[in-house]
Amino acid sequence: MFHWDGGLKLTTPDLAIDFRRRQPRAFISHAHADHMARHQYALCTPATAALYHLRLGKRPVRELPYREPVDWGGVRLTTYPAGHCLGSAMLLAEDAGQSLLYSGDFQLRPSLTAEPAELVPADIFVLESTFGSPEYRLPDRDSVVAQFLELVEKTIAGGAAPMVVAYALGKSQEVTRILTGAGFPVVQHGLVYPISQVYEQLGVPLGNYRRWAGQLEPGEVVVVPPGHSVDLKGPVVRFALTGWAQDPRAKYRLKVDHALPLSDHADYDDLFEAVQRVGAKKVYCTHGPESFVDCLRRRGVDAWPLDRPWQARLF
Repeated sequence: MFHWDGGLKLTTPDLAIDFRRRQPRAFISHAHADHMARHQYALCTPATAALYHLRLGKRPVRELPYREPVDWGGVRLTTYPAGHCLGSAMLLAEDAGQSLLYSGDFQLRPSLTAEPAELVPADIFVLESTFGSPEYRLPDRDSVVAQFLELVEKTIAGGAAPMVVAYALGKSQEVTRILTGAGFPVVQHGLVYPISQVYEQLGVPLGNYRRWAGQLEPGEVVVVPPGHSVDLKGPVVRFALTGWAQDPRAKYRLKVDHALPLSDHADYDDLFEAVQRVGAKKVYCTHGPESFVDCLRRRGVDAWPLDRPWQARLF
């Protein structure tokens, strides 16, 4: 039903899945740069299409709205929300009586800016397992958000400017919504603001935010992508909200003052829950530690690592 060719491909339609190199036909699960390229023809959700066009220019696209099956290239394709960022999708492929669910990047916890993930039954489950190590059992989301807002309040009260370092797509919009919902106006870097405008156009309000125009007003919080900054006068306290913050050394690696474990990926326990809910006969794990495959096997799951060189064969 599928094979590995430097990336996952559905065999019957020769459809590449989340390839970073240009393909004749490709499915894009979401519009992060490490999951897409300027393909000759792409399939994705309408929201991902809008973000894809913004980030890579206008491209030929077939839009696949959530939960609306289409017959394409000899297979039946259906997208379901993945909860990762706006437009992110899982892909269910049905071919000759067999079904495969590709998770893409996903999370099971609630998001303020993405539809909740929907896991559906399948014979084969291709699972993104980024946090497939037990140390990445993330704390309760509400407690992390409360800690973050308290630190922002203390930063402002102490006369410093809060700067949040977050991916331009997804995390920046989630952080903006968290901050504005708590009464903190947000200033976004020029790479973040156009993406936020797409969110707004697609019906996801982000609250009181504006584009950086050279000056920060008292009480505002700045949101910038990794590797970028804005010219602020006076002291700055830098924040990062990421699942990797579960590692106490993360703030040094990320070069921030505070790293808090708020993620848009499934954590360790959620990965097991996803496997249980899908109920697949075979599970193939990608983008995660191979030790997670061993953990699944010890629990009686027929699991295999997918993104390994030895897998240049049909499955």
